[in-house]
This record gives sequence, C-alpha cells and structure tokens, in this order.
Amino acid sequence: MQHIHRRHFIRGLGATAGLASLSAITPLARASDAFPSKPLSLIVPYPAGGASDVAARIFAESMGKTLQQQVIVENIGGGTGLLGAGKVLSAPSDGYTFFHGSANEVFLAPMLNPAARYKPQDFSFACPTTEAVIVLLVKNDLPARTYDEFIDFAKKRQDKPLTYATVGIDSMYNLMGDALAAQLKLPFLHVPYKGAAPALQDVAGGQVDFAILPYQTSFDGMQQQGRLRILTSFSKALPEPIRHLPLISASRYTPDFEHTIGGGYFVRKGTPPERVTILRNAVSAALATPAIRSKLESEGRNVRQPINAQSQADEVFQQQYARLNQLIQAVGRKALA
Repeated sequence: MQHIHRRHFIRGLGATAGLASLSAITPLARASDAFPSKPLSLIVPYPAGGASDVAARIFAESMGKTLQQQVIVENIGGGTGLLGAGKVLSAPSDGYTFFHGSANEVFLAPMLNPAARYKPQDFSFACPTTEAVIVLLVKNDLPARTYDEFIDFAKKRQDKPLTYATVGIDSMYNLMGDALAAQLKLPFLHVPYKGAAPALQDVAGGQVDFAILPYQTSFDGMQQQGRLRILTSFSKALPEPIRHLPLISASRYTPDFEHTIGGGYFVRKGTPPERVTILRNAVSAALATPAIRSKLESEGRNVRQPINAQSQADEVFQQQYARLNQLIQAVGRKALA
C-alpha cells in the first residue's frame, strides 16, 4: 500500500509539473501569436518623392510607434499602380503587407485596364484617410497666368494640341484630362508617367505643357523659383494651409469641374478582422494627432475624421466606387469590373 501511495504521489507531482510548464509556456505562445510581432511592409504604388510617398511616410512613422513595430515603406511604381497593388494581393492575407492606396490603383486600374488581374473587391478597406486636392499646373513659359487664360490659349492652339502629364494611363488625372477636353472640345495629348515626381520634373523642364496632379507643398516652392505655375485647384474648398490656391469655381468655363481623389489603407481581402482592426486603430491614432493632421493639410489633403468600424470603411468604399463609375461614363467608357 505504501508503494501504491508513493506511485500516485510521484504521478501527482508529474501532473503538477506538467501543468506548471504549460502555464509557463502559454503566455509565450500567446506572445508569439500577437500581431504584429515583426516589421510590416507598407506598399506605395509610386516612386519616392511623390504625393503618395510623402503621405505614406507621415503615417508610417506614427503607425510604427502605435504598433511598436517598424513600418517599412516600399515604393513599387509602374502600371498606374498595378504593380504595387499586385504586390499586396500576392502577399499572404495576414496583415503584414498593407497598401497606401487611392482610387487610381484600387478602383480605376481594374475597372479600366484589361491587364489588371484583380477586382476592387479583392481589397478590404481598412481605413479611409484623406481626400487629396488636385491641381492643374503649367510649364513656366506657357503664356497664361490664370486657368481661363490657359483655356483661351489652348483654344488658339487646336492645330497643335497641348500635352499634359499624369501618373499613368487611366488614372484619375487622365480621366479628368479627357473629361475636361471633351467638355471644352479641345484636343489635349496625354503623356503618362510612372509617378508624380517624374511628371513634375518634365513640366518644370518644359518637356510637357501642363500636368494634372495631386497637390504637394513642393509645387509652391517650384512656382516661387519660376519653374512652373499652379493655375487652379479642382476644388471649391481647401485646407487652411493652401487657401492661397485658385479655386475652379472662379472659372467662367468650367466652374463645376470639381474633383478630389480619396485615399486610405487597404489590405488583401481575407485578412483576419482582428488584425484589420489593429491596423485601423493605428491609422486612426495618426488621424487624431493634430501635428499629423496639420502636416497632411499642408500637403493638400482634406483629412477625414477617424473611424472605428469596418461598416464605416465599407460605406466609403461603395461611395468611391459609385463616384468613379460616373466619371468613367462621363468620358464614354465602360467599367470592366
């Protein structure tokens, strides 16, 4: 009997030790499953130096602090955002690769480009962030000081169409150029680039006549240096830091030609909802920071209020999709997706 009691006692010690070791391991296991437990990749679908890149780096710094992990910005330009979007959609849907996206890459590319192998619905909208101000700027030696003078000049030059730069074929800015040309009955010639930075460089260098691009603070500096001129914003209201820009409502030709471009953070569809929530909360923390809001407004963005539910992001997604469908139809095109 004594041997039996001893055997049970030893077994009991073993079981207790096993439970103790499990209780010691469980917190470690949970820690290894915590998100994020390693650096994250933030994909920007344009070269460094453009408006998207500048905004992404503002968010990346803040998000890195909130998430307590490094957020690495990766610039993947080309294909009007197709390459960057493809990078996100080919990565695992685990939340570690996410997208600084806009209407150009998430919506317009698959809606208009047969080469796109994805649909807008392949993305999930984690958090909308801003509506970017879009401007028309011209090379410095073009003889027009206002937007209406520019239109007058273009009307006189119909035998030699003015060339305009954008970030790529079928981008929001390309559609706007086509819609503007159709409305004014003018023959503009589109010159696509891989991003805003090279497009801007060629306007400043005089290789193209004008550009339709999202505003950046650097535009004002280049204007002061006599390298280009900003003739209008396609807005009827502007953030406080850039209220010196002309408004499209001042034009006698196209006072209602109002356009902005929405942006935010997207993940591959199928990313675990709890991870999307963590990313959304990190973006919202940045949006709620006055210094960051001020930086974004200085870069020509109307900043959205933070959201806290997926249903709110889904609603913005549907609104943008519907609005872009209308723009596509306005230039006589039909959406593919």
